[in-house]
Amino acid sequence: MKNKHKIQHGSIAYSDLNKPARPLFSKRYMIAGKPDYIVKNDGNYIPIEFKTSKYESPQKNHIFQLAAYCHLVEENYGGFVPYGILVYNNSSQFKIAFNPGVRFDLESTLKDMRHMIRSRDVVRNHDDFSRCRSCSMKNYCDKRIV
Repeated sequence: MKNKHKIQHGSIAYSDLNKPARPLFSKRYMIAGKPDYIVKNDGNYIPIEFKTSKYESPQKNHIFQLAAYCHLVEENYGGFVPYGILVYNNSSQFKIAFNPGVRFDLESTLKDMRHMIRSRDVVRNHDDFSRCRSCSMKNYCDKRIV
């Protein structure tokens, strides 16, 4: 693997960047996703997600996305995923531990999202038209701005 971003060394086990890859699916959480890369190193599979934005610290929504990928990798490849890596366009990179706290937060967030969808009680938490336009919950939100 070319290491221009100084990310995890290892062999590429999965890539969704060069050509579309098959989504990973979780029977436990009923979610699917496609990390940009999965690297195998020292017997561990590590999901890596590239973002085109420039941030000096990891964003909460990106951490949840990466946590979902960590779970998907565990369920689809077997074994324990100790962390994932976020890489931002300004070459900032962050190793995000997939620890019990992150696992709990992921499960709680998924439960909350499903409850909102079932109850159709989705509350908009922003005033950004572009964010609202691309939101996966906009069909359930009566407070959308687009």
